[in-house]
Amino acid sequence: MTQLQVNTSRPYRIAVENGSLPRLGAFAQEVFRPGARAMLVGDSNVLPLYGEAARRSLEEAGFSCARFSFPAGEASKQLSTVQALYGALAEHAFTRSDFLVALGGGVTGDLTGFAAATYLRGVGFLQVPTSLLAQIDSSVGGKTGVDLPQGKNLVGAFHQPRFVLIDPQVLSTLPPRFFADGMGEAVKYGCIRDRALFEEIASHPVREDPERLRRMIYRCVDCKREIVERDEYDTGERMLLNFGHTLGHALEKLHGFSGLTHGGAVGVGMVWISRAGERAGLTEPGTAARIAAALERCGLPTGDSAPLPQVLEATRLDKKSRDGVLNLVLLRRIGEAFVHPVPRSEVEAFLEGCNHA
Repeated sequence: MTQLQVNTSRPYRIAVENGSLPRLGAFAQEVFRPGARAMLVGDSNVLPLYGEAARRSLEEAGFSCARFSFPAGEASKQLSTVQALYGALAEHAFTRSDFLVALGGGVTGDLTGFAAATYLRGVGFLQVPTSLLAQIDSSVGGKTGVDLPQGKNLVGAFHQPRFVLIDPQVLSTLPPRFFADGMGEAVKYGCIRDRALFEEIASHPVREDPERLRRMIYRCVDCKREIVERDEYDTGERMLLNFGHTLGHALEKLHGFSGLTHGGAVGVGMVWISRAGERAGLTEPGTAARIAAALERCGLPTGDSAPLPQVLEATRLDKKSRDGVLNLVLLRRIGEAFVHPVPRSEVEAFLEGCNHA
C-alpha cells in the first residue's frame, strides 16, 4: 500500500491501493471513535455498485451506517441537495462525533464535503473517490462546494477530509467517456509540474495497465499535496492547479453543465490559453499543439464552437479575479506554470484568436 501525508491545518493521510475499498471500515477506525455513526453519501450510479461493500465494511468495523442517495449528475450539485442531506443528518440525530463518507465522483465529494463543513458548524468526513477525476484531483485539498446558476463552485468552504481512500480498481466500471474526463486533469498535472508524467500520458495508454494507472494517480495526488501544503487556502501557488480552468469553467457554463465534461472543458481551456501565451511570447512555441495531441490520445476534445466573447462573458465571476484583474495560469513550457495577471479591460485582446489553430 502507498500512503501520503498531507500536512495542512488538520493533517490527514491518503491511501492509494488496489482493492482497498473493502477495508474502508478499518481506515475509518483510525480517525473516528468506536460506535460513531456514518452517513454514506453517493449518487444513483455509484451506490448500487459500491454502496453495499462500503456499508458492510463500516458496519463490520463497528460503525452504524445510514445512506443518502441523490440523482447522478452535475445538476445535483446545488444547495437543494445539500439541504436534503442536512435533513437526513438531523433525522438520524448526527452529532459532531459522527461522520460522513463521500462515495463517488467529484460532485459527491464536493457537496458531501460542503455539508460536512457546515452541518453543526463542522463534522468530519472521509473521501472515497470512485471516478478518475475525483481520485487525482477533487478528493484532495479540502475544496468543497456547490454550483449556482451563475457559475460553478460559487458557494463553498475549505474543509479538509479526515482520510482519503483511493482504490483504482473501482475505475474498471467507469464508462470510457468519464475515464477520459479524468485524464484531462492528469494532463494538467503533467503540464504544470511534471514533464515526465506528461510525456508518459502522451505516449502510453494507462487504463489497461493497473500498476501504471496506480502510479499515475499517485503522482498526480502527490503533486497536488505538495502545492496544497504550501497554499491551503488558494491565495497564491494553488492557483496553478487551475490551469485551463478559467476558460474551461466558462465553457461548462455555456454548455449548461451537460454534454461537455469537466475534463474535456479544461482540456480545451489548456489548449486555448497556451495559444494565447505563445502569441504573447510567454509560452514556448508548439506547447499548445503538444497539449492538443496528448488530449486527443486520451479521447478528449481540443476545441469548441462557443464564440470567444460569450466565453469571456462567462468568466465574469471567476474566483481568480482580483480588483479588476484576472489571474490567468500560463505555461512557460510543459512542466512549468506561472500566474499571469491581466487587467479585465485587456483580457479580450490577450485571448484574441486563441480558439483557432
